[in-house]
Amino acid sequence: MQRLQFVICLLTCAMLGQRAIAQEQPVSVSLDARQQLFEQLAVDAKQFDARNILKKVVRVAKPSVVHIQSRKLVQTGSRRTLEEAGSGFVVEIKDQKYILTNRHVVFPTVPDGVKISLEDGQTLSVLDITSDPASDIAVITVREADLLVPARIGDSGRMDIGDFVVAIGSPFGLTHSITYGIISAKGRKDLALGTQGVVIQDFIQTDAAINPGNSGGPLVNMRGEVIGVNTAIASSSGGNEGIGFTIPINMAMVVASQLQDKETVHGAYLGVRMDHDFNDSTALKLGLSHARGVRITGVTEKSPAAKAEITPNDVILSFNGTLIEDDDHLANLVSLTPAGSKVSLLLLRNRKPLRLEVKLTQRPTAEK
Repeated sequence: MQRLQFVICLLTCAMLGQRAIAQEQPVSVSLDARQQLFEQLAVDAKQFDARNILKKVVRVAKPSVVHIQSRKLVQTGSRRTLEEAGSGFVVEIKDQKYILTNRHVVFPTVPDGVKISLEDGQTLSVLDITSDPASDIAVITVREADLLVPARIGDSGRMDIGDFVVAIGSPFGLTHSITYGIISAKGRKDLALGTQGVVIQDFIQTDAAINPGNSGGPLVNMRGEVIGVNTAIASSSGGNEGIGFTIPINMAMVVASQLQDKETVHGAYLGVRMDHDFNDSTALKLGLSHARGVRITGVTEKSPAAKAEITPNDVILSFNGTLIEDDDHLANLVSLTPAGSKVSLLLLRNRKPLRLEVKLTQRPTAEK
């Protein structure tokens, strides 16, 4: 409270000082001086516009963004349809152009209930939609693929807290709107996302204004590259309150590629049982200063982990160069790695670091 009073005092004193100075100077600026100020402002504004990176980012990214209008079937006593707006953007997978969006933007819809339009108003004909409920990713194939402009895809793993970002989408149906902010946090999970059932969670948090209708639209870095798919907000009012969540583009593109290859996402399989109660006390006994990574409590026979000779009480510290935060984090990384991939694991065994290479396989049918 004292600090607030002090600041107000400073402002008051400054205002009084300005008033005293104003009494000693002419009240109005002469017409000649005003014209000179106007001309100087014109020069300054031109220089400012030339340095305005946001305009350049928008010019690069905006042509790749689409507006999605969905007609959904709502079960509330009597069946009825509901119109909802969302967003998406163009990606290129194996030299083919598709539209990437959130699954909840396009499901569940009535037949022919998804309408897509470009920035110039041209409409697109939907041929096919594939999706993955676990990650909330959907890929749309359209007839007019030659009209699509692929977005530049960045590396979400290289983004840091505090980096500036731009969100593009259709908040409340206002198509191709732009908002601006920073990355507020990374690795958000365990979020309650209504009835969507999104189980693979590793969200980027941003304060760029995200509202209903932004879902499926891109989050873009200052190079004009997409680094995330805007998905959800934390709000008590239903509108933006400065907390939005975005699926990292690295994760989204892995899922999208698998959808286009096999129609469904087949996550890889490691074959370990994890200590869900791993704490600092146990970590100290194993040679760590605090609980980090994942402690292994068991290994499934004939699994990739067994073949790599992972043993109980090993602590997996990193997966293919990514530091492991907890068991959910490791499960997400394994699920998003294509079956058949070889990955490098950094373990702690008997208080010493150990590197192993593991070839992941497809999850056995009995354990799906």
